[in-house]
Amino acid sequence: MSDRYARQSILAEVGAAGQTRLAAATAVVVGAGGLGCAVLQYLSAAGVGRLMIVDHDRVEESNLHRQPLYRMTDLGRPKVQAARTALLEANPEVRIDALEERLGPANAAPLAALADVVIDAADSFAVTYVLSDGCRRANTPLVSASVLGLSGYVGAFCGGAPSYRAVFPEMPRAAGSCAEAGVLGTAVGVMGTLQAHLALALLLKWQPTPLGRLISVDFRTLHVGDFPLPARASPARPSRSSRRRKSQSPTS
Repeated sequence: MSDRYARQSILAEVGAAGQTRLAAATAVVVGAGGLGCAVLQYLSAAGVGRLMIVDHDRVEESNLHRQPLYRMTDLGRPKVQAARTALLEANPEVRIDALEERLGPANAAPLAALADVVIDAADSFAVTYVLSDGCRRANTPLVSASVLGLSGYVGAFCGGAPSYRAVFPEMPRAAGSCAEAGVLGTAVGVMGTLQAHLALALLLKWQPTPLGRLISVDFRTLHVGDFPLPARASPARPSRSSRRRKSQSPTS
């Protein structure tokens, strides 16, 4: 086993078997913005064997305060290509597929079927609902997060737990965006790191599973909430739970 993973594989919760499981895993990461940068860095560093990055955006200067994978020399480049370059420089042992495309109904289900876990880092209502549908059909766990201003959440859906659409069946008619409400880079980094941690827990099959949990964080008060998703929620009988709105387009 590579010395690269020695400090994590020594953990009883990982071990040689767990490291082998990570190396054989495929994670689909939708969104290479603030959330996605943290997710991608930690999953690749942990030795997840294959990462598939889906994003259609290009690097802009306003991204740099919260998307530390990128440099000034990356301005104008597709995010998936810039991210792939940076990640492979840090860990050439992983396979990284850069998919410069929008996530939609046509590609969501096939991608979910290929993945051991899907990470929704796009911070987009439209993407989240499409991913929820695709992951529910494929029975693939979905780790979704969002940050706006100084608050955020992360949850683990599908894969035997309630789907996102089952818990939150109605898409808000209006939504804020990072450009309008602002966002702190450290807040995005913390939530993206939590997403990566939940994804690793799922890939390593830790018990109790994080599936069916929702964690909320208020970064101004440092209050953290941990809530079980409604067990009764299902596509046929959705819960009427409400939640904070997030952007219609990838802005993290």
